[in-house]
Amino acid sequence: MTAPSSTLSLPRARIIGTGCALPDKVLTNADLSKMVDTSDEWIRSRTGISERRILEEGRDTSDLATQAAQRACESAGVTPAQIDCIIVGTVSGDMLFPATATIVQHKLGARPGSAAFDVSAACAGFIHGLSIADGFIARGTFKNILVIGVEILSRIIDWQDRNTCVLFGDGAGAVVVTADASGTSGILSSHIFADGSQSETLCSPAGGTRRPITPEILAARGQFVFMNGREVYRHAVKNIAAACVHALAHNGMNAEAVDCVVAHQANLRIIEGVAERVGLPLDKFHLNLERYGNTSSASVPIALDEAVRSGRIQPGALVLMCAFGGGFAWGSALVRW
Repeated sequence: MTAPSSTLSLPRARIIGTGCALPDKVLTNADLSKMVDTSDEWIRSRTGISERRILEEGRDTSDLATQAAQRACESAGVTPAQIDCIIVGTVSGDMLFPATATIVQHKLGARPGSAAFDVSAACAGFIHGLSIADGFIARGTFKNILVIGVEILSRIIDWQDRNTCVLFGDGAGAVVVTADASGTSGILSSHIFADGSQSETLCSPAGGTRRPITPEILAARGQFVFMNGREVYRHAVKNIAAACVHALAHNGMNAEAVDCVVAHQANLRIIEGVAERVGLPLDKFHLNLERYGNTSSASVPIALDEAVRSGRIQPGALVLMCAFGGGFAWGSALVRW
């Protein structure tokens, strides 16, 4: 789907604040080598990851999301009462229902009666949420929207499976998006896609209505994340690259115009493959997966917040965002900062 963010008569959606929140606990590759049959060299050479963050017991997905949201609101100079809508991208919410966004609304102190809902697009959840916010702003439905990506994957992965447990970490990132009809900055376009034929290639196979949790499911460890890594890699590189090229072509631009790429931090090999296909040097990518691992829907907003606060992204910069996750679901967004 292509969602142009503005016409001559409509406001453009502009990101005016960013924030992130990360747990204090660090789990290194050396720590993991004591838990499963792996090593620092094995993990680094295959993923580029050296450590990740793990949320401590007693804290929930909504707690980390609220912390990131508070920082985004402070950065934007808006109060929670000024937020009209909260969109949370996550597959590891507090509960199956209600939406984690509704819990964040309450914890944040946002206005009761404002909109709040979750988006389930796995690692592409933030990009999908941003695309939805882009459409809301363009149509005048809301003025200030909080888009959050948050995952506590440490609680839904199998710590006995070295193929998955080495990849993932916990974290949250958020942005405040507002209507702006005054200038040329903002979301130029957003693009989201899916391929349901690959839904079982990366999934959490049990816990839904198809395979409710039973003693047998628990004994078989069927409640945890399953991933066919080879197939995920192949589809991720192809589809992320295609989404990036599509965003640039939609706006009549080429790769040379991009100042910074904020990509989903899944695996360094995937990012290198995307860079090669799109024709972008790797030094244009803001990378942090070495420190945080794959934080799924949180990875793009965490990296975005880092790039903004470090000064890497300056006003006027052309920023390309992209992500790919289970579903398969993927997407891209092109932003003039």
